[in-house]
Amino acid sequence: MSTKQARIAELARTHPARVFTALHHLIDREWLRTAYELTRKDGAPGIDGVTATDYEADLDRHLDDLLHRLKTGRYVAPPVRRAYIPKADGSQRPLGIPTFEDKVAQRAIVMVLEPLYEQTFLPVSYGFRPGRSAHQALRALRDHILDASGRWILDLDIQRYFDTIEHQRLRAVLDQRVRDGVIRRLIDKWLSAGVLEDGRLARRHEGTPQGGVISPLLANIFLHAVLDEWFVRDVVTFVELDDTIPVHGADKELDENLLWDDVFALVEPKDHRVVVCLRSGVTRVSEIATLLAYANHSAVSKKLARIRERARPLLG
Repeated sequence: MSTKQARIAELARTHPARVFTALHHLIDREWLRTAYELTRKDGAPGIDGVTATDYEADLDRHLDDLLHRLKTGRYVAPPVRRAYIPKADGSQRPLGIPTFEDKVAQRAIVMVLEPLYEQTFLPVSYGFRPGRSAHQALRALRDHILDASGRWILDLDIQRYFDTIEHQRLRAVLDQRVRDGVIRRLIDKWLSAGVLEDGRLARRHEGTPQGGVISPLLANIFLHAVLDEWFVRDVVTFVELDDTIPVHGADKELDENLLWDDVFALVEPKDHRVVVCLRSGVTRVSEIATLLAYANHSAVSKKLARIRERARPLLG
């Protein structure tokens, strides 16, 4: 973390209600160069066809020009290029591919906002956060279950979360902490940039920028405001991995008809979403947590198949 980022973090931590109105002045040539260095260089090019190698050939001029456009409001967020990759079931998964320069620009804004919001995010949140991983989330879940003698786990998945965030509500959440005009206009440009496919431009009024570097952070900011705080305050203990939430509860009672041997799982065949219930005294918690987090792994898929076979009589 740079000195500037440490200052942002300190202000956000010591003034939790502060609204930041002047942040863009932190972005200079050195800031953009760091953003460039942090940007992956092996990705496919966006709609302009410019690769990382092309951009690097005249890097100083490109960064100076980008800095000027960001600061003066002349930056135009280009649409992402639509591409598809095959899925295991034979269908195709749509991807959005930003231009390389757009990735650098988004990274520069992430570098401003991340140290601010990291002071706000809850310790139960692990997805897409610096210094945190899925393995740490699993350990935290396991440790809490063992300490609290938990009775059950529910694995919840927010379907199409990144694609369904309402822009108007996201802007309202951002208003609570960040009202820097330059940064907010840039975010608005990315939200409305749209997708270019077969020469046709499609714009949307919901969802974070597809394939965007800034998308995970925006998604976390929104999720913290609309779910995390409420869940921790009023519901139960949980550990969050982006849009997948294994929920642990020690006091809730479950219908006894749903309990089967040591562990019972309901598995939806289409997307392998799992609801797992544990009896008191179950010792295979780490195995179940691994099952929840890595359902697409081949070894885990075999376990899912066995559980689904056992659950078939109750699934109908």
